[in-house]
Amino acid sequence: MPRAGDVAKRSLDLVLGTVAFTVTLPVQALTVLAIRTSVGRPVLFRQERAGLHGRPFTLVKLRTMLPVDAAKGLLEDHQRLTRVGRFLRATSLDELPTFCNVIRGQMSLVGPRPLPVVYLERYSPEQARRHDVRPGITGLAQVSGRNAITWEEKFRLDVAYVAHHTVAGDIVILMRTALSVLKRSGIAAPGSATMPEFMGTSTNAGDA
Repeated sequence: MPRAGDVAKRSLDLVLGTVAFTVTLPVQALTVLAIRTSVGRPVLFRQERAGLHGRPFTLVKLRTMLPVDAAKGLLEDHQRLTRVGRFLRATSLDELPTFCNVIRGQMSLVGPRPLPVVYLERYSPEQARRHDVRPGITGLAQVSGRNAITWEEKFRLDVAYVAHHTVAGDIVILMRTALSVLKRSGIAAPGSATMPEFMGTSTNAGDA
């Protein structure tokens, strides 16, 4: 039987997620037009990510990168990230379609960020606890440094969130997220256009 807190969290997701998606539709339409004009189709980025209990789902975002193309020298993130894409990432506008994942119940507004399914075998048992709740559009790690902190720091914050999350705490994180977006802080890891791939924690052989 669901806990009262879980029901309240899901209700918050449905109400705020639906309102946010509806209110931002004009902005999404303009953003789609900008992507179509600058880099063409597709305008949406879809990728399988690990959700609650590690179950896969398809994350939907606005496209910010060109496809990998060795012939054109498009291999690394900084080579593939478009001019429009940099702006979308800096302002978090690329995340707007993700409200659909929240409305569908695949994600929450607040929780550990959903990461590629391939990462599942790279987590330590403690790090894997991040999947004990629905992944979120934003989370404790995102308002505590975002991509400017290490993977290990992110996962420590994710697990702390899993252990102590409340609806009131979620509201605080949402407010802190708004401030972080305005400041455009922690968008990329030092020396990277985005965030390096997580290859496992070196101190744990099972994370390789």
